[in-house]
Amino acid sequence: MAHPSAPSGAVFGRDVPDAAWRPPPDLLVESRVARLLRALDAPGADDLEWLQARAVADPGWFWGTAVDDLGLAWQRRPGQILDMRDGIEWARWWTGGAFNHAQAATAPRAETDPDGEALTWEGEDGAVRRLTHAELRDHVDRAAAMLARNGIGRGTRVGIFLPMLPETVVAVLALGKLRAIFTPIFSGYAAHAVATRLHAFQATHLITADGFLRRGRVVPLKEVADAALDETPSVERAIVVRRLVGRRGALPWKAARDRWWDEELSADGSAPLRETPETDPETPYMVIYTSGTTGVPKGTVHVHGGFPIKAAQDLAHTFDLRAGDALFWFTDLGWMMGPWAISGALLLGARLILYEGAPDWPGPDRLWAVAERARATHLGVSPTLVRALLVHGEEPVRSHDLRSLRVLGSTGEPWNADPWRWYFRVVGGSRLPIVNYSGGTEVSGGILGCTLLRPIRPMSFNGPCIGMAADVVDASGAPVRGTVGELVLRAPWPGMTRGFWGGDRERYLDTYWRRLPGTWVHGDWAVVDPDGYWYLHGRSDDTLKVAGKRVGPAEVETAACAHPAVVEAAAIGVPDALKGESVVVLVVLRPDVAGDADVTREISERIVSDLGKPLRPAAVIPVPELPRTRSGKIMRRVARAAYLGADPGDLSGLENAAAVDAIASARGSHG
Repeated sequence: MAHPSAPSGAVFGRDVPDAAWRPPPDLLVESRVARLLRALDAPGADDLEWLQARAVADPGWFWGTAVDDLGLAWQRRPGQILDMRDGIEWARWWTGGAFNHAQAATAPRAETDPDGEALTWEGEDGAVRRLTHAELRDHVDRAAAMLARNGIGRGTRVGIFLPMLPETVVAVLALGKLRAIFTPIFSGYAAHAVATRLHAFQATHLITADGFLRRGRVVPLKEVADAALDETPSVERAIVVRRLVGRRGALPWKAARDRWWDEELSADGSAPLRETPETDPETPYMVIYTSGTTGVPKGTVHVHGGFPIKAAQDLAHTFDLRAGDALFWFTDLGWMMGPWAISGALLLGARLILYEGAPDWPGPDRLWAVAERARATHLGVSPTLVRALLVHGEEPVRSHDLRSLRVLGSTGEPWNADPWRWYFRVVGGSRLPIVNYSGGTEVSGGILGCTLLRPIRPMSFNGPCIGMAADVVDASGAPVRGTVGELVLRAPWPGMTRGFWGGDRERYLDTYWRRLPGTWVHGDWAVVDPDGYWYLHGRSDDTLKVAGKRVGPAEVETAACAHPAVVEAAAIGVPDALKGESVVVLVVLRPDVAGDADVTREISERIVSDLGKPLRPAAVIPVPELPRTRSGKIMRRVARAAYLGADPGDLSGLENAAAVDAIASARGSHG
C-alpha cells in the first residue's frame, strides 16, 4: 500500500482539467527524473508514485540511488548510507565515506570542462564578472591558502557578511575546503544583529566588504561590521573584500585586525592550496541562524554530506537543473537560498548567476534585464517580489527576451491567484512551469515542490519533493486529506539539521520532534485536495482561531487579494472578548486607489463572500507596506505586534523596518 503522501497514479495519469501547465513530451522523456526512472527500470505507468513510495519506505536506498544519479564526486564512497542507531532525530549519513562539498563543487568540472562558465555576476552599477570552472577552482584554491595563512583551519568559526559577489562564492568554498565552519549573515542587517550572530557562534574571523550598492546608494558594510565587532571580542581578524574602490574615502581601519582580501591573496607565499583533505560527510561546514519571536536566534547545524546534497538533489529532481543550465535565484547569502543556490548549481555543473542590487533599480525591468543578459534558464523569486513588480505592468517584462528561461521557481510564502497567474502568463509566456517550492533552513531545501512529470495547478504543489516523506496530520498524528492539518515528515533525509549550534539538544527536540514522537513537525498548515495536490496555509503559529474555527491566514489573504484594488494583504488575529480572536486584514492597495470606507467595505464583503460571515474582518486597514524580509516573506507576527502595540521581537531580518511604524500609525488613524 502506498504511503498516504503519495497521490494516486490514476489521478495523475489522466488529464487535470484546471491545470495551468502540462508537461510537454520532451520533458516526459528527457527530464532528469524521467531518465532516473528509466535507469531504475521502474514498473509501469505509475513509476513516479512507485519511486516516492519506495523512497519513503527505504530512505537509505533512495538517497544512495539519488546521489549516484547526481554523479557527485566522493573522495571515498560510503560503506553505509543511513545509520539510525541513535534514533531518527539524530540520523547519520554516508558512514565510512568522505565528501567535501567544496572539492565536489569545483574540481570535477575544472578537469572536464575548464573553459565552461561557472559563475556570472552583475553589479547594480552594471559591472559584470565571469569565472570559468578552471578560474573558479583557482580562485578557491588561492583563497584557501590565504585564509589558512590568516589562522583559519579545521573547525575555525567564520562569519561571512557579504552581498552576493564572486568573492562570496569563493569564500564559502574556500572555507569548505579548509573544513572551517561559516555562518552566513544577511547583508542588510544592522550592527547589533550581526553581533548577536557572531557572538552566539563565537566566531574568530569575519569576511566582509568595504561596501556595496543598493538603489544607487552605498551601503557602508565595513562600518556596520566595525560596529558589530565592537560588541564581539571573540573576532580576531576581519578580511575585507574591495568592492567600491574609488567610490569612497579611506575606511576606518584597525591595523592589528583588518586585512584586505586582495592584498592577502597577492602576499608572498600565496601558492594555491590544491589538495583537499578527506572530509567525513558529517563534518559541520555551516551554521545558519533563524530569527525567532524572542530571544537569541537558533543556529541550525549543516554538514558537508547534508545541505549541499539536498540542494543538488532538489535542483536536479524538482527543478530539472542540468549541467550547462544557468540558475538565477534572487536572494542573499544570509537566507538559506543563497548557500542552496551556490551548492546546488555548482555540484550539478550549472552556471550560477548572482546579482548585487535591487530588482527594480534603476528601473522596474532590472530583474528581467539581468535574466536576459545572463541567459538564465531557471529563475527563482518570491511571491512578494512578484506582487511588487506586477504593479509596473507587463511592458518591463515584455521589453526583454526571456526565451532562455525553461523553469520558473518560487518560494518564501503561499501564493495568491492573481500574482501567480501574472508570473505564469507574463514572465513565463504561459509555457513555463512554476515550481512552487517550500521547506526551510533547517530542512536544507524543500519539503513540497512540483515535479515536472505532472500537471501543475495554480498556486499548488503537485506533491512532496521526491524523497521527502511528507504528510498532513491532525492533532493526534493521523493522516488527513481535504482538510487543513500540520505538515510533518515521517522519515529522515540527509539535509536535516544536526541539532542547534551550542549543543542545545532539548531545544532541538522540543522544536521539531516531541509533539508527535518520531515525527518531524514542521510548523506549517497544509492541505491535500482529493486529486493529490498540496497547498500551504501559512505557519501554524500564525493560525487564526475565530469562534473556535481554525483558519490559515493565507485563506483570508487570498480572498482579500481577489479584490482588484488589493496588491497584497496580511491577516492577523487580535483579541476579541466574544470570539476569543477576530481577524484584522492589513492591505496594500494599488497606487491609483484611495483607501476610503467604500473600498475597505468591498474588501471585507469579498472575504465574507469567499469564507463566510464568521470570518468577516473586524477591520480592513490600508497600509503603505507590510513588514517583510529581503527574501520576500511577510512577517505576520511583526505586523500583529505593531498593530497591537506589543514588542515585535527580533526585527533584524526585516527589509523595511518603517512598515512597523506605518502599521501602528494606520491603526491610530483607523481609530
